Amino acid sequence: MTDYHFPQGGLPPQTRLMTGRAVFTEAYAVIPKGCFSDIVVSYLPGWTQTRLWLIARPMTGFSETFSQYVMEVSPGGGSDAPDPDLGAEHFLFVTDGLVTVTIDGQGHDLDAGGYAYIPAGAQWTLLAEGPTPARFHWLRKLYEPAPGVPVPQAFVTNEKLITPITMPDTNGVWATTRFVDPTDLSHDCHVNIVTFQPGGVIPFEETHVMEHGLYVLQGRAVYKLNQDWVEVEAGDFMWLRAYCPQACYAAGPGPFRYLLYKDVNRHARLRGPGAFGAALR
Repeated sequence: MTDYHFPQGGLPPQTRLMTGRAVFTEAYAVIPKGCFSDIVVSYLPGWTQTRLWLIARPMTGFSETFSQYVMEVSPGGGSDAPDPDLGAEHFLFVTDGLVTVTIDGQGHDLDAGGYAYIPAGAQWTLLAEGPTPARFHWLRKLYEPAPGVPVPQAFVTNEKLITPITMPDTNGVWATTRFVDPTDLSHDCHVNIVTFQPGGVIPFEETHVMEHGLYVLQGRAVYKLNQDWVEVEAGDFMWLRAYCPQACYAAGPGPFRYLLYKDVNRHARLRGPGAFGAALR
C-alpha cells in the first residue's frame, strides 16, 4: 500500500535508444519516468539542500490552474520561507523519508503516505528530519474564495488512516482515498489518491470540465487520452486539460494507483484572466 515511486535522477547512458513515450498535445501530456533525469532538475530560492522536478505550471496550452513539483530534500535541508506567494494554497504528499512541517507554529511529522493541506496565507516551514532524503509532491494553486464560504483550515493526516471510498457497482476494484469531504465547498480543488485493482477499468470516456494532474505512484495501466491509448506506469505524470476524454484499464499484476488533482466547487470564470468578458470594477 505504501510502495510509492519517486524519481531516481541520474542520466541515461549514451548507449540507450532515444525512443520513448513522452507525448505533448493540446488535450493532454505524458511525461514518462525516464524524463526525470538530473539534467532537468531545478532549485528554489529560500530552500537549502533541495532539488525538484517541476512537472506542471500554468502556461498557454498546458496546466491552467495548478503547479506541481516532485521535491527531494536532503537530510537537514528545507525552508523557513517555502513560497513568497501568500495567495497560494499548498498540498504535500510524502512518498519517502521524514519531514517536519510547521504550520502557524504547530509542528507535524510526516512520513511515507503523509498528507498536509496548507491554506493560503498560512505561515509554514519544512525540514527534512530523517537520515535519508525526504521526497514529496508539492501542489500549488491560487485559492479562489467564494462569498459566504469559510476559508479551509490546515490539516495533516496519512493515507493509511483513511478508508478508501469504493465507486458504486465496481465490486471494490475502483476506489478513491479522499482527504477532504467532496461536499465541503470551502475547498476549490481536490488532491486524492485513486486505486484500481488489476483488471479494474474506467468503463466510459470521462469528459468533464475538471483539469487533471495524475502522477502514477504504483502499478501499470493503459489510459485512453482523447483519441489515443497510452501505456503508463509508476513514475509517469499525465496532464489532462478540461474536457479531454479519459478512461483506463489497470494492467496488473499489482494495484494501479495515482495522485490526482482536480479543480472543483467554483463558478466557471466569465471575466478576467482566462475568460472573455471584462473584469468587474
